[in-house]
Amino acid sequence: MTELANCNSCGNVFARGIRDICPACYKEEEIAFQKVYKYLSNKRKREATIDEIARDTEVDKELIMKFLKQNRLRNSNFPKLSYPCEMCGIAIIEGKLCVTCSVSLHKQLHQHEEEEKKRTERMTQEERQQVYYTINKDKKR
Repeated sequence: MTELANCNSCGNVFARGIRDICPACYKEEEIAFQKVYKYLSNKRKREATIDEIARDTEVDKELIMKFLKQNRLRNSNFPKLSYPCEMCGIAIIEGKLCVTCSVSLHKQLHQHEEEEKKRTERMTQEERQQVYYTINKDKKR
């Protein structure tokens, strides 16, 4: 069963299916995609950058990057298409992070896991050292 949602593009309410945008915005995106693809189909334009494509086709750069991230435009066919890494902004051709940021993030996560592991080990050792004494008042001496 579908649920009602607001379109991420225009904000209108629509019955959400497999997309996060309404049918009207999807049609607009498809028209924009066809415009970009037709532009890149010209052999002289295959090596255009995102800025050049956006300028010549009047399609928003963010939308062109969305097509790249969805693999609708493949970097193997269009070698100069790249978009910024989400952490540092360096130009990348796939994924969300560049190799450097990915490795750095992986190291940080590993370090955090090690610290968490040491903290829980220290905690269990302290718990073992604690001794609880109770007084049973009901018991006769």
